[in-house]
Amino acid sequence: MKSSQQRPPKTSLMMGLGGLLASQAVRSWMATLDCRGVFYDRSVDPAAGFGGSPRIYVFWHEYILLPLAMRGHCHLAMLLSQHRDADILARVAYHMGFDCVRGSTYRGGARAIWSMFERSRQQHLTITPDGPRGPRRRLAQGPVYLASRLQLPLVVMGLGFDRPWRVNSWDRFAIPKPFSRARAVVGPPMHLPPDLDRAGLEESRQRVERLLNCLTAEAEAWAAAGTRKLGEVPIRPQIAAPPQPAPQLPAIGDQQRPARAA
Repeated sequence: MKSSQQRPPKTSLMMGLGGLLASQAVRSWMATLDCRGVFYDRSVDPAAGFGGSPRIYVFWHEYILLPLAMRGHCHLAMLLSQHRDADILARVAYHMGFDCVRGSTYRGGARAIWSMFERSRQQHLTITPDGPRGPRRRLAQGPVYLASRLQLPLVVMGLGFDRPWRVNSWDRFAIPKPFSRARAVVGPPMHLPPDLDRAGLEESRQRVERLLNCLTAEAEAWAAAGTRKLGEVPIRPQIAAPPQPAPQLPAIGDQQRPARAA
């Protein structure tokens, strides 16, 4: 089956080579981890191949290494910023099996939303809703808006490592220690009402943010404790069949765009 993954824009030879080498390093590093997860609904795992509707996955930016390593080639399109420091990440994501849409609240936001809209017809969408500049663990309205307008389920993923190294960055980016534990607590699909107004968007944004912080705290505590959970499953890299095309999606009206996108 031919992949729908698209090549990223051309970059310098050194950038391309750097992305390839970095992706191999990430893959090898993350392969040493004991990675386990629990799912409120097992069918939402993009590697499971269940269901016929694309979904929108959200998790905090600091834990992006875990889904990159474990869910490449699962027909996911990831939103990344247009900042130069995201160029290498885009190349790494491509080599690990992700499509990338470049844009953010600050640069290219409207174009990125439209591109995500088109991708949602054949791919799942993945958004780190506190990127690219933060504030840390503060959810932007973008994924809530897309979930409402496109009527796609929103899946919240709480991720955690066992006492990882932290980078001195706005998100305190997490680097897991070799042979340590990684844990994921994945919530059920959330179906938001269509055509949410600004008040509804903010109410839903706060609800999703609270859930994401709650599941992240649970995953971090689980990783640190090393205990067992009922229903836990090992998480390993997998390749998934593509999701079925989404049904006819509603148009996005300019007048209904949120003040702040992902």
